[in-house]
Amino acid sequence: MNENFPSPRTPRLRRLSAEEIELWLNVTRSVARRPGSGLPQLPQPRTDPELPVGEAGNHRPKGANTETPPSPVERRAPPPLAPLERRLRQKLARGHAAPDAALDLHGLRRQEAFAALREFLARAQIEGARIVLVVTGKGARPGSEQATPGILRKSVPNWLRGAEYRSIVIGFEEASRPHGGAGALYVRLRRRDRTTHGKPSP
Repeated sequence: MNENFPSPRTPRLRRLSAEEIELWLNVTRSVARRPGSGLPQLPQPRTDPELPVGEAGNHRPKGANTETPPSPVERRAPPPLAPLERRLRQKLARGHAAPDAALDLHGLRRQEAFAALREFLARAQIEGARIVLVVTGKGARPGSEQATPGILRKSVPNWLRGAEYRSIVIGFEEASRPHGGAGALYVRLRRRDRTTHGKPSP
């Protein structure tokens, strides 16, 4: 063996890129293939073996929650109204106790009375009142220019039972005769939630 000639080197194989393969295919499309010859294939993108082809966009990761999200938590029903304590009721009837504040709705239209009652109760609660007196009147006399006879006497109790006032009102009942009897109501107020509303206004 002649040592003057260098030994042949083994050529290194290089993987063709996708562009090179595409160019090669364009050149050889018009060339007849010999039996047994093959052309390199374009590299295929990796797909999840668990997914059918074309559905990759709808794939959800394993363990993902596919259930419908729960609906918002329903609000708890407001607590039932409670009557005045018997001892407190007796003190009010005998004059040994008096309401902390009073509101007279005489002569007001229904809409005006509703707004006045809401503002009065909210302010009374802020100021720390526990028992207030709401005078509805027994109703206007027939033929008068005031509101419909007895409408406030019927409407105010319905308002106080509503959810809008439940965070303020604990209970209510007809006042004793010295404070108006059937034409007035004792309304007992809840203590104000300082964690929610902050400090009471002066």
